[in-house]
Amino acid sequence: MSPDNLTQLGQSSRPAASPEQAVLETVPYHRPDGPPTIVRFTAPEFTSLCPVTGQPDFAHIVIDYAPDRRLVESKSLKLFLTSFRNHGAFHEDCTVAIARRIVAATAPLWLRIGGYWYPRGGIPIDVFWQTGPAPEGVFLPDQGVPPYRGRG
Repeated sequence: MSPDNLTQLGQSSRPAASPEQAVLETVPYHRPDGPPTIVRFTAPEFTSLCPVTGQPDFAHIVIDYAPDRRLVESKSLKLFLTSFRNHGAFHEDCTVAIARRIVAATAPLWLRIGGYWYPRGGIPIDVFWQTGPAPEGVFLPDQGVPPYRGRG
């Protein structure tokens, strides 16, 4: 998909009813010489539903990837992530599904995701997934989300 074929950027768009129906658009990327570039998306207010109780679950999602020939178009990513608001799935499934969808759309050199889920029932759940070792020579900052410490 080229920038001319984008269907959401610059248009009035609503989130899809489900992540499966969401359109994740990409744009061409011309990778510079040298170590790969790392691109980070941070979604500190991600929401999905517990598949058992229907109660909302909240997470701070951090996505780092090294694009090869395609970039994720950010508005479509926002709409994709928003499509999880009425989607019932466990934390692990949501986190890995986001990563796999980006990998399928962009075929990056590398991707990692951190899903830092806020406590429900007193237990925070952090979910991490990556496609393999990070490319050699990249600057890879910490994801910047401290472990959950409660009120004290």
